[in-house]
Amino acid sequence: MLDELHIQNFAIIDHLELKFAAGFNVITGETGAGKSIIIDAVELLLGGKADPSFVRAGAEKAAIEGTFILNGVAGALLKPILEREEITDEGEFLTLMREVRSNGRSSARVNGVAVSQDILREIGALLVDVHGQSEHLSLLNPRTHLDLLDRYSELVEMRLALASLVERVNTTRREINRLTSDEAALKRRAEQLARDVEEIDAAGLRPGEEEELRTERTRIGNSEALATMTAEAYALIYGGDESGDQLSAVDQLMQVAVLLGKLANIDPDMKEDAEIANGLSAQAEELALSLRHYADKVEFNPDRLEEVEERLELINRLRRRYGSSIEAILEYAEKSRTELESIENSDERLKQLRADEDKLLRHIGEVAERISSFRQTMGKKMGERIVAELADLRMERARFEVAIERKPDPEGCFIGDGRFAFDSTGVDQVEFVMSANPGEPLRPMAKVASGGEMARIMLALKRVLTQADQTPTLIFDEIDTGIGGRVGSVVGEKLWSLSVNHQVMVVTHLAQLAGYGDKHYHVKKQVSGERTATQVITLEEEAQRIGELAEMLGAQGESGKLSAQGILAQAEDFKAEYRQKHPSPHKSKPKQEKLL
Repeated sequence: MLDELHIQNFAIIDHLELKFAAGFNVITGETGAGKSIIIDAVELLLGGKADPSFVRAGAEKAAIEGTFILNGVAGALLKPILEREEITDEGEFLTLMREVRSNGRSSARVNGVAVSQDILREIGALLVDVHGQSEHLSLLNPRTHLDLLDRYSELVEMRLALASLVERVNTTRREINRLTSDEAALKRRAEQLARDVEEIDAAGLRPGEEEELRTERTRIGNSEALATMTAEAYALIYGGDESGDQLSAVDQLMQVAVLLGKLANIDPDMKEDAEIANGLSAQAEELALSLRHYADKVEFNPDRLEEVEERLELINRLRRRYGSSIEAILEYAEKSRTELESIENSDERLKQLRADEDKLLRHIGEVAERISSFRQTMGKKMGERIVAELADLRMERARFEVAIERKPDPEGCFIGDGRFAFDSTGVDQVEFVMSANPGEPLRPMAKVASGGEMARIMLALKRVLTQADQTPTLIFDEIDTGIGGRVGSVVGEKLWSLSVNHQVMVVTHLAQLAGYGDKHYHVKKQVSGERTATQVITLEEEAQRIGELAEMLGAQGESGKLSAQGILAQAEDFKAEYRQKHPSPHKSKPKQEKLL
């Protein structure tokens, strides 16, 4: 829900800070005071189009910041978006910020992280629905209608099972298309794969071979230097000089070991040093033998060097064609063998795939038909409930239906004697259609009404779909256009009951509606010098609310106060009765028969 809203330099608002309640919030005030401007600010915060005219005259920029408290559902829906955009998750709180500069440029942040307007709009759509004058109307988008009907009908889990079948048939069809797309191209592909595998197999590559060859090439190419250095090292450690006057390093270490052994016999403290000397002399002799063996192997072999160079060139040629390493080349060969085998067995494979496709299409048709039948039943019930709601809202002659259609498709799933287009949701195309006045045909909702009628239609839909619609905050603007006090009281009852599962905000001119508010805000204009600014006062005391409602009624004196008191008393009586009848806001619905 929207917890706090900060607005600065927006239209006629200089600086405004609002704290909203969880239930039913009403905003009242004289015409032109800035009530709808507050809604405009919220829409901008949710990703609406930025306009430099929003910036207060004389200011460089307008800024709006909103803090939202997330419930479990909203948090779960937002989590993948926040992770995708690398936005820090701050638990139950989410902060949106929007700035518009006088030059028309705008910026947006979510939890302090800069985001695009599209991302802000995507996040905002999960937090708030604004109904009335704006275009931010999710229920007017036909693409949302099927999801809303299915959530109302509790078909979401069944749709997931259907989606699994659809994914399987799509995978099967992709393989069929791959095998049948172009037989000539497939034949050329098989020939190429066979040549590639033959060339790689003929090379007889083995992992690690290239590194071994490079080491051997370096050794052969430097054989003369290696032989010289080895001979010098061997002479120093084991050879001595030709006269015999200079002992080798091995002989000298052996003499040291003998002397230290004698010392240890006299002084036991020298025993450890004697052992070290013995070890050194032994290691020196082993080193000398190792050097002699290495010298025997070092030789310049031009024939072998040529073989190594040719082998390395072959490996480099294969690397350029098939992979960056021997391991990658061998992996390519294995994949090519698998693909070649698939192509060679394509006729048999195609036969099996087509049988699988036919079986899946018939299964999908059976499940989709059952889901469609349940949609027809629940869609009729939903339409009847919405018509009843509209009648309460002084739209007694309005008609509403859930239109469900199918599109024939020769490649579609099988239902009865026909074949129909399908996707992961089934075979149905769903759209809410209605007629607001007698004699008018049923048409898409977006083309039927405007202003107050549209707001009341939205209210009726929200009332019926309240359990299916998971948007936490609902805002209604101009919902009371064209209705009187008696109907206004009915609207107030419906809005308040809607607030049991949602945070609801409404801008209204009707006292009978405003009396149902859990939190009441009065908006007024304040003139200071040559400037006009909007001020919002939270009406905390009952006397303040009575005064505001009396003024909205246009009633003066004691009679006005009595009328206002009557409105508040009626509202409190309704709330008490509602709570008594509905101790829990979450009422269970009877489950439909299992379809899968």
